[in-house]
Amino acid sequence: MPDMSDVPEMSFVVPLYHTGEGLYALLDAFRALSIPETWELVLVDDGSADGTFVKAEQLTADFPAPVTLVELARNYGEHAAVLEGYRHARGRFVVNLDDDLQNPPAEAVKLLRHLRDTGAEVVYSRYAQKKHHWARNAGSWLVNRCATFLLGKPRDLYLSSFRALRQELVGRIVGYRGPYPYIDGLILGATCRIATLDVAHVERSTGRSGYTLRKLVRLAMSLLFDFSVMPLRMASVLGMLLCALGALLLAEVLVETLMVGPRQVGWGSLMGALAVFSGAQLLMLGLIGEYIGRSFLTVSGKPQSLVRALISNRRPDSK
Repeated sequence: MPDMSDVPEMSFVVPLYHTGEGLYALLDAFRALSIPETWELVLVDDGSADGTFVKAEQLTADFPAPVTLVELARNYGEHAAVLEGYRHARGRFVVNLDDDLQNPPAEAVKLLRHLRDTGAEVVYSRYAQKKHHWARNAGSWLVNRCATFLLGKPRDLYLSSFRALRQELVGRIVGYRGPYPYIDGLILGATCRIATLDVAHVERSTGRSGYTLRKLVRLAMSLLFDFSVMPLRMASVLGMLLCALGALLLAEVLVETLMVGPRQVGWGSLMGALAVFSGAQLLMLGLIGEYIGRSFLTVSGKPQSLVRALISNRRPDSK
């Protein structure tokens, strides 16, 4: 049996990506954290090329709490980095937050305590006013709308990336090894005990968001193709509608031929019909191809993430 006396009450998981000088402010914020609960810090460097991991190793040498440092072999994306951090978190309650301090550690403690005091298995943060760039806010709004339609997410639930989970729920979702993880999809498929809490969201002090349009599109595609078959069902419905439309057009041609006689059909209408039907066929083939491609990559063992270096459970008195 594991030594439960060595298990911290809380784990803070922070993915790092080109954090650079922001590490000083991040670690100072955690050093200033004064709470009665035992806690640990898990830092996951998501393939930074600016020496973030080495700097984190140096700055945490005298850290006042246990620290686990994980360096990924390359950039795998926020969700893969957070999931890898979950695998190394030992706390009874686990929270993940960004490295830009827009989610202060004190607000993370509020999430964890709310989780501990309720029967929920996950607590999502809710912001009165988000301080992200408008493009990221728009992308988050679209992803949340898609999640409601595709995954059956409650309409009033906002899927924030600032969330706290019980260790039992963490244990259920970290076994997922698909190459395109989507943490909220895993959570919604593993529990219905979900709560929310209003927290503060502050302006970014340094740097800029690592989320680009390409990464937002990749996240949306993971939601579409890895956790739902709804696009295939929509393609089937589209196919049936086009078949019905084709049948109506054929009936109209037959009726016109019987009542009026053969007529010269216009070139424009013929080309328009061909374009509609051909486009629909290509769309459905593309959807099927995306599912097949992702299934192939999963079966062939495309890694979700690879760990280059791990420095685990460092304590202030360790050498």
